Amino acid sequence: MLTMDLATRIYRILKQPDHNYLTQDDFKPVLRELLASHPGLEFLQSTPEFQLRYAETVIYRIFYYINRSGNGHLTLRELKRGNLIAAMQHVDEEEDINKVLRYFSYEHFYVIYCKFWEIDTDHDFLIDKENLIRYGNHALTYRIVDRIFSQVPKKFTCKVSGKMGYEDFVHFILSEEDKSSEPGLEYWFKCIDLDGNGLLTRNEMQFFYEEQLHRMECMAQEPVLFEDILCQIIDMIGPENEGYITLRDLKSCKLSGHVFNILFNLNKFIAFESRDPFLIRQERENPTWTEWDRFAHREYIRLSMEEDVEDASNGSGDIWDESLEAPF
Repeated sequence: MLTMDLATRIYRILKQPDHNYLTQDDFKPVLRELLASHPGLEFLQSTPEFQLRYAETVIYRIFYYINRSGNGHLTLRELKRGNLIAAMQHVDEEEDINKVLRYFSYEHFYVIYCKFWEIDTDHDFLIDKENLIRYGNHALTYRIVDRIFSQVPKKFTCKVSGKMGYEDFVHFILSEEDKSSEPGLEYWFKCIDLDGNGLLTRNEMQFFYEEQLHRMECMAQEPVLFEDILCQIIDMIGPENEGYITLRDLKSCKLSGHVFNILFNLNKFIAFESRDPFLIRQERENPTWTEWDRFAHREYIRLSMEEDVEDASNGSGDIWDESLEAPF
């Protein structure tokens, strides 16, 4: 093995002898060792359930980004193309686990887990359509939630009919909060591509936008007609053919994630249109961060402050101060 490159060595050590790919289980020993020895995770020693959830979440994130075929079989080629090995080396050198934004950050795990817990109201570790509709302060339309539950963008690993499990939720939240990442773009493209022919047509986009339009009217927002929206999308993406948009068109445009917000996430659509000054400042401060990194950072601050307020009031929540809701 000395003659092999680093990726091949790691691959050969982790995989089962009779496999020519890596599975999620192959990463479990690595995470067990990390939890046992990393100074940044010492505080989890007394909570084995959280250790388990952290390990699970890290593995789900790795497969979401690196296993591009989405079949649960991570190949040597995928391992070499991704940034996992660089992230593993970073974890090895960095005592503060939260500085390793790729895959291993505890804060990122905490945000994902809390978001799941918030909408899983009966805490049975399963989410249905009504739960998901509540995500992000009712940000998503019913039509897009129906598409997610039709399992077109990704087949659920959950075996309970009509329910989404934790792994499915991890895929959803990573796609929702970073729509311009490659797996995020592919996830939402499949949702909008109703006939599965690899082209987003005017009719398909209009089908999803209709519900947005209706919501704007209900909220007494100035409605933006689809004709204007279509022009905006075409200008933004600059597709090779103006009659439809391909995945390739989207991947070559930095603003492509916003197209999906226009079609089914009203909160983000409005925030983008008003160019929220806080978001602009955050982008300038951390230009290398992804949309996901920024979201996780904001949410972690919010969750921490909520916890502090609860502690101060002994869990009664009576002294909630409205000004604390947006700590920016």
